[in-house]
Amino acid sequence: MKKLIGPLILILTIAVVGVWQYLSQNKVFKKAAPPKQVTISAFVGGEKMYFLKNPKVNAILQERYGITLNSTKAGSIEMVKSLSTAGKDALWPSNQIAVEIFRKRGGSAAAVETIFNSPIVLYTYALVAEALIKAQIVNDRDGTFYITNFNKLVQLIKEHQTWKDIGLEQLYGNIAIFSTDPSRSNSGNMFCGLLANMFNHGQVVSTATVDTVLGQVKEYFNLRGYMEHSSKDIFKNFINTGVGAKPIIVGYESQLIEFSIENEKFIDYLRQKIRILYPIPTIWSSHPIIALTSNGKKLIQALRDEELQKIAWEKHGFRSGLMGVETDPAILKVGGVPKEITAVVPMPAADIMEKFIEALKF
Repeated sequence: MKKLIGPLILILTIAVVGVWQYLSQNKVFKKAAPPKQVTISAFVGGEKMYFLKNPKVNAILQERYGITLNSTKAGSIEMVKSLSTAGKDALWPSNQIAVEIFRKRGGSAAAVETIFNSPIVLYTYALVAEALIKAQIVNDRDGTFYITNFNKLVQLIKEHQTWKDIGLEQLYGNIAIFSTDPSRSNSGNMFCGLLANMFNHGQVVSTATVDTVLGQVKEYFNLRGYMEHSSKDIFKNFINTGVGAKPIIVGYESQLIEFSIENEKFIDYLRQKIRILYPIPTIWSSHPIIALTSNGKKLIQALRDEELQKIAWEKHGFRSGLMGVETDPAILKVGGVPKEITAVVPMPAADIMEKFIEALKF
């Protein structure tokens, strides 16, 4: 038996070497070649810039897909109406209306796909939320705050009621909801559509009813004065300047989630002082990528990556726009975020929104 051990070991060694050589020659053990590198240029809504600056996001795009993204911040409306797209591979606005406007103006897309979703919400301070609860406008449902009587809030604004009229003696001026410029920025544009629907008795504004609410919408925004051009800017100013400057602003659900992660030292302050108000109904802000070139299509493919979708929710607050991707609020640092958004009203059609946009240009 001992005489057989040596030959058996030799035969086994030869077999292992042979198998290894065969697998190596057939590239089984060879490391996959790195993807071809490409720089993709895109206009992107400001609310997504922190996501695109995330080092892990950039590493995944480069290492897995060979993409270096050169993103330029732009308003969703202006990128499809007034900015030159020469040299751009993609546009990444924050609503489907922008896609419709792009196509109506003769734009040609190689592909379009919604990557993220985020509902339009209102941000306010705890003392304002409490006053709205007493006024039977807001309802606290297990720590999630819903605007259950949006019509009443809109009516108070139309009647030029003051903050003092609802018990907020410390606040100056009329009750108002501040947004970005609806002729340039998506969150302001979507709020314009939601407000117009409320002026239209909760029904989606159509060609038959647009003229009946146009004057009311224009009056509302004319009274707001200067409006920021970026959702990112208005949210930053809301946090920095306190309740007196803008007691209620329009934003995306994602913004407070992202801010709480980027600024963990302020988490206790945010939990105590800031409230997310979910309008009933609200409007979904979809985030479709409009691919203008084959490279733009590569960006769409890359952003379907499951890990990128997970980062988008857990670190930046974007709900997935893709089927089958779960978003669990339990992992978030801020409270009051519901698992599902169920009460949603459609935006008016693109031609209606363009009519509002033209009327609201300053």
